[in-house]
Amino acid sequence: MYRRILVCLGALLAAFSVAAQEQEQITAEEFLASLNFQKGTITLPGGVASLTLPAGFHYLSPEDTESVLVTAWGNPPGNETLGMLLKGPEDILADESWAVVIAYEEDGYVSDENADSIDYAEMLSDMQESSRESNEARVEAGYDEVELVGWAATPRYDKAANKLYWAKELRFGSIDVNTLNYNVRILGRKGVLVLNLVATMPQLQEIETVIPTVLAMTNFNPGHRYADFDPGVDEVAAYGIGALVAGKIAAKAGLFAKLGVFLLALKKFWIFIIIGVAAFFARFFRRGRSKESPATS
Repeated sequence: MYRRILVCLGALLAAFSVAAQEQEQITAEEFLASLNFQKGTITLPGGVASLTLPAGFHYLSPEDTESVLVTAWGNPPGNETLGMLLKGPEDILADESWAVVIAYEEDGYVSDENADSIDYAEMLSDMQESSRESNEARVEAGYDEVELVGWAATPRYDKAANKLYWAKELRFGSIDVNTLNYNVRILGRKGVLVLNLVATMPQLQEIETVIPTVLAMTNFNPGHRYADFDPGVDEVAAYGIGALVAGKIAAKAGLFAKLGVFLLALKKFWIFIIIGVAAFFARFFRRGRSKESPATS
């Protein structure tokens, strides 16, 4: 199953790469000018949640987020998001940039009844074993091995705020710098807000200082909050807190490729490819008014 997914994914990326090179080039400045960096209080699409942005933070709509993911960061089109949270335009272009991609999974009310009894050390061991087992298929398909090194931040659940957050350290093949995958899940009446951030391990300290602010600014609206759950009306999710961390099913745990990180959620078929932002702009954007062809490798 993994092999078939990886082969299909490789074909999809090859087709997208050709299309990306054929598209009309623009300058980085022109691209940034096309985006609407919003401030203040933002009601997310669908009306279930809002962001209260402090000074220094910006929000991009789903449409602008798609432009960043596809045009700037090289993802295939068709990403389903509620938008993107970032500090400013410079974060899109910087080598060590990061952003938080926001989504919503309406799978029902996730019970936190067993949140205090989860053994995250045992869970990590199981996840590492699964990662090792899936490496054989990845290598056979031509991709680098992926090692789940450990928790970069042990899972923590704020029961008063119904917010779960954790981070994983990942190693891809022979790449020198390990990858940081920071996750936030905010529980609501009918589903879960999903906030994903991918950076590098040297950025962990910076990200850790930002996460409390991200948690504080993101909340469900009245009528959609966890406390608004009505057991006589609302559906209950088929999984609990632990499954949000471990992955609801094995196929949702993620697949990884040699050019970056593939976070593949089969339910909505999101694919986020994290590549060197500066390298991408050097290749696909012309500097100033130059009309030279982009470099090829």
